Parts: sequence; structure tokens; C-alpha cells
Amino acid sequence: MPTVYFVIPCYNEEAVLPETVKELTKVLEGMEEQGLADQKSRMLFVDDGSRDQTWKLISKYHGENHWVSGLKLSHNRGHQNALLSGLMTAKEVADCAISLDADLQDDVNVLPQFVEKYQEGCDVVYGVRNKRETDTFFKRTTAEGFYKVMQKLGVDIVFNHADYRLMSRRSLEALSEYKEVNLFLRGIVPLIGYKSDYVYYDRHERFAGESKYPLKKMISFAVDGITSFSVKPLKIISNLGILVSILSVFGLLYALISHFTGNAVSGWTAIVCSIWLLGGIQMLCLGVVGTYVGKIYSEVKGRPRFKIETLLDDNTDKICGDKHQ
Repeated sequence: MPTVYFVIPCYNEEAVLPETVKELTKVLEGMEEQGLADQKSRMLFVDDGSRDQTWKLISKYHGENHWVSGLKLSHNRGHQNALLSGLMTAKEVADCAISLDADLQDDVNVLPQFVEKYQEGCDVVYGVRNKRETDTFFKRTTAEGFYKVMQKLGVDIVFNHADYRLMSRRSLEALSEYKEVNLFLRGIVPLIGYKSDYVYYDRHERFAGESKYPLKKMISFAVDGITSFSVKPLKIISNLGILVSILSVFGLLYALISHFTGNAVSGWTAIVCSIWLLGGIQMLCLGVVGTYVGKIYSEVKGRPRFKIETLLDDNTDKICGDKHQ
């Protein structure tokens, strides 16, 4: 039987942890009975610098429930880095790892299907939503638009897939070779290229607590995804610059002809509008270029993407206080 790790990033999740541990314990016990997970399997909760009682609860459940392991980051590093830290930790002891959120919105009843496909030879198994009826109209529209834009920009991304996926140890080893500071795992994982498959599920309402992805974070996440995997925005800017330059030449010719034929008319409004239009285009272009330059700045510094303060896991037979990557 394989050793399966559930990797669960947590940020201020004290409201959902009791129910999450309860439900995932049932799942692991059932998978053990079906021969899909051995006794060394764990649910690894990654505390991403929570300010509530999340880590205290994780430590408590670790002492009471042999299925529970915990990983505490030294400070908040964001969902993607927290998830990566859990995956890299699981890589050392697990045959495969399944990443999922702590809020029980991802249907945990399909978890055995992930492992079944792994046993059939798949290195990566993506959890894909059947529909988005639980989302608001705004979130559904913007999310679907994001996936379409990413695909148009040439990014190999799985439609309606978030971070609910299984990865084998081999694929995790491959993932560890990607050293980006600006992480966008939904785009990185398909680049690995090993055999993959899909598990389809319906997403539930959040069990308790508040969403950790308000509009501001969603926009930031989308920008990170686009600028981390495509240079097409830069090409669009170049083409826009060429187009504006051509239009400016025609405008200049028109102005000269009007001047020499005596048809020039004072056009204060037109001049002001033109200045604002070109100024706006320049600012937009500089903003996009600046985003890419900022990412280059982050990458060349080569700072650790996360630092582990404490690791509670019986399989490692130690408490780690200095691991980082």
C-alpha cells in the first residue's frame, strides 16, 4: 500500500480544523481498509503564520490522532509557498501527496479516486470541478475568464482546476527543480509532463470561517499567474507602440496638410485628449514592464521561499527547526 500525504495549507483556520480533521480521519481509515493508504499516511497541516489558535490545534491533534502531522512556517509566506513547503516535506517520506484546502470545499469523498489513478500509473492527478454553481456570478465569470485568458496567452493550465491534485514522489522531485520565487503551481505542474489524469468533483460551500481569497488577493494571484508564465503582454505592448506610432505619423501628415492648405482650426480639446490618451497608454505600458522588472528583481535575489520553524511528524522521527528552501 502507498504512503499518502494530504498537504493542507492553513492560515487562521481554527474554525474549520476540528471538522477537517474529523472528515479526513474517516477518509484515511477508509482508504486503509481499501488498501489505498498504509499506516504511515498522514494529513500534513501547514501553518502559514496564523495569528489565531491554528497551530495550537494542530499540535493538540498531533498528540491525539496518529494520522495528523503539522508543519509551522516561521512567518506568513502566502498560500503557494506554504503549499510548496508541505509538498517538499512530504516528498521525503510519501509515495504520493494530495494537496487540498482546509475549508472542506473540495469534496474529500473523491480522494480514494486520486490514489486509484496513481496506482494505475499516473504521476499527476488533477481535481477538476464539474461546475461552479456555488460561486457568485462575479466570481464564476472572472474565474472562467482568467482560465481562458491564460490559455490564450499560451499557458498550459487545466481549466477549472485549482490546487486540488495528487503528485507522485517522482513528480515532486521534478517540481523541486523549479526554483521560481514567484510561484504559480497551477502553471508549473503541467510543465512537468508526466502521465496525468483527472478526477471530477462538485465543490461545496465553505464549512466555516471566512475566505482567505478576497478580491484583492484574487487579482494579485491572477497577475502573478499571467506575468510568471507568459511574455505575451510585452509583445502586445510592442505591437501597441507600433500601432500608435503609425497613427501618429498619419496624424502628423494630416496636421501638416491642414496647415499648408489654410484649414487649420484651433483644437484645444483634441490636443488635450490626445495627450491624455498617449499618456495613459505610456503609463499602462510602463506598469506592465515594471511588473516584469519587479519579478526579475525578486528572482535574482534568490531568497528562501519558506523557512520551517517546527515539524511534527512521526515518520521523520524528529522535530525540525531549521529547514528552508
